[in-house]
Amino acid sequence: MTDGWFLLVCDDAPYDVVVTDPGAHVLDVVQVVRRLTGLSLWHSKVLVTQVPALILEGVPEEDATAAVSALREAGAQAEAREQP
Repeated sequence: MTDGWFLLVCDDAPYDVVVTDPGAHVLDVVQVVRRLTGLSLWHSKVLVTQVPALILEGVPEEDATAAVSALREAGAQAEAREQP
């Protein structure tokens, strides 16, 4: 018998939230990133200006879609990527 890892069907795959473009209203996006991550204002601004930026890593699908919609409402282009 061989040992191996596999993904159970009932397990939800984790998602990453990535900002691909901060848009015209960078400070609005920085405020959303600050609220989502809990980082300081300065660290959030640095993170947003270095695109593509990984904002959240390994979150459930519901949290990822909520974060993406909040970022898009602020004017950023963001996406939720399923981890392999």
